[in-house]
Amino acid sequence: MAGTLPAQAPRALPPPPVDDASRDALGIVSPVTTDPAAPSVPGPLRWAVRLLKGESVALGLVAAFLIYKDVTATATDLVSALMVTGFAVAGALVLWALAVALGRCRPAARAPAIVLQLMLFPIGYYMTQAGLVWLGIPLIALGLLVCGLLVSPSTNHALGRE
Repeated sequence: MAGTLPAQAPRALPPPPVDDASRDALGIVSPVTTDPAAPSVPGPLRWAVRLLKGESVALGLVAAFLIYKDVTATATDLVSALMVTGFAVAGALVLWALAVALGRCRPAARAPAIVLQLMLFPIGYYMTQAGLVWLGIPLIALGLLVCGLLVSPSTNHALGRE
């Protein structure tokens, strides 16, 4: 029997596609489960997270502008310029990390987020004193709004602070 191929096992065919009607007729169901341990994020906390992420993006844009200025400006005090830029980058990263942690209902992230929002009050105040009322008042209002959202009763409940 020279030249014959060895016997091969037959290949299994893929199962035929199943549509919704035949799935119901066959009794095949896809179980949908929710994790009861995973807390749902209430509206005020969800809005606080959105606003914190927005602040982070805005501060990131300021940091990008500062990086541009550091690269293109004539060097007068490079160390100070890099420190200010680094502070803006770090602030944007911290705000984003706190927003993500609060979105996951981590209670330890609320206090640092509130502290950062309280820092908007003196910044906004001194902006209004310097003539930038159009920017200072909204910053103060933003800080008040996010603080209010972070201490609301539904946020307290979601973070486990009854």
